[in-house]
This record gives sequence, C-alpha cells and structure tokens, in this order.
Amino acid sequence: MSRIEGCLATLARTQRKALVTFITGGDPEPAATVPALHALAAGGADIIELGIPFSDPEAEGPAIQRSSERALAHQVTLARCLEMVRQFRADNDSTPVVLMGYLNSVLAMGVTAFADAAAAAGVDGLIMVNLPPEEAAPLKQALEAKSINLIFLIAPTTTATRTSSIISQGSGFLYYVTLKGITGADHLDVRSVSRRVVELRAQASVPVMVGFGIKDAASARALAVDADGVVVGSALVNTMAAEKDSDARIQKLTAQVAELRAAVDSAGAAA
Repeated sequence: MSRIEGCLATLARTQRKALVTFITGGDPEPAATVPALHALAAGGADIIELGIPFSDPEAEGPAIQRSSERALAHQVTLARCLEMVRQFRADNDSTPVVLMGYLNSVLAMGVTAFADAAAAAGVDGLIMVNLPPEEAAPLKQALEAKSINLIFLIAPTTTATRTSSIISQGSGFLYYVTLKGITGADHLDVRSVSRRVVELRAQASVPVMVGFGIKDAASARALAVDADGVVVGSALVNTMAAEKDSDARIQKLTAQVAELRAAVDSAGAAA
C-alpha cells in the first residue's frame, strides 16, 4: 500500500475529507520549496502536490504559468524537484507527495530511470497532465513496480466510454477537473460539479478529488461535501509569489492551509 492509499484509507475510516495542496517546485526561488512543503504539512495538508516547472503548461492559468517561469529562471528541473522531495523526506516520512507536470520531462529522463529516482526520493504519486491513458501502460508499470500511484484526470468533457477506461486504470485517487478551462479560473458551478462527482464516486474504486477553481475556504467546503477531497493550487501559488519575506511567507502559507483544513473538516462533518 502506498502512502497515498494509506492516507486516504485512514481518512475514509474516520469520515474525513482530504485536503490536497499544490505549489510549484523552485518558486519563487529553489530555497523556498522545502520550507513551504513543511508549512503545507504543518497547516494540515493530507497530500502535497509539487509541480514540475515546464515551459508550456497548457492546462495552467496565469498564476501557475508564472510560477513555472520563475522556477525555470532558476534552472529548476525535474531532477531538482526530486532532490527537494528527498530533502523534505529527511524530516517528514508520512505526508504523501505527488509530482504533477507534463510528460516531456519524464520522457527526457527515461521512464525507468524516473521511476527509480522518484522512489529513491520518496515520491508517492505522479500526475501527468498531457499523458493519454491509452499510452500510459509503460509508465504505469514502471511506477507500480515502485509502489508509486499514477493518477489520472477526468474533465467535464470526458466521454462516458473514456471515463470508464480512465477509472479502470487509475490508482491512488482520481482527479476531477471541476471546470472547462485552466487552473485558477473563476466560473465554478458547484451544483453541476457535485452531481458529476457523485456519479464518479459511484463508479470508481478509488477516492475522487476535485480541483481547479477552488480559491478559498468557502469553495473548498462547498465541493468537499460530495467529493472525497479537494485540491487547492493557484491560491497557494499566489501566496508564494506575493510574500517576499521568507518567514512571513511560511506563516501566511501555514495559516492559509489551516483555514482550508477547517473548511474541509466542516464539510466532512456535514456530509
């Protein structure tokens, strides 16, 4: 059982919802990442997604695009992100870490070499935004051999046939994209998302997380009621960029996650 599976099983037993948080590796500078990962965990994140900087992140909105640009200006690569996870693991061996990015960087390293390096660093899951499930078998097999979950996304436009195929392959959790658009968008329809999430949970054998467009405690709570958990990214990335003082950044990030944690817990109590 992976850390992700163990974490989500514990949450299910205690009837709690998951809080998944995202920041970009190396943003706003490489030295900020490991302290930020610890701040996310201290604030109450159940699972942490670490973004791999990429030059053309087509699914991302302006906030995360700019975070990749800042990280790339510091020459932050996939290998450096793995090193950040390794450093985080020196003091935290329990919080699951998921790398999120685009297939190009993994292919450049090599599928087997990546799986080996990710396992050695302490990575628990991988989300590849531009990986078609029909082409996922080689990577999935390499990751499974290292007990790393390959996590797939489902969009509002995903057909029923394709949804069934993705569900059959997914591990760890399914990531439901709440809206037709990019991360950080501002046209969230909670009712339609909730209806779709209920349908997916009835089909899936793994938990269903919802992400994109969740900006604050209120939206996190609203969507967590029917989902197994929520993913918050752009709002946290904005905090990373806005706070220039490192101590102030960590304090604000921890408090922001704690507020989200309370909102998600209240949704679990209401479910």
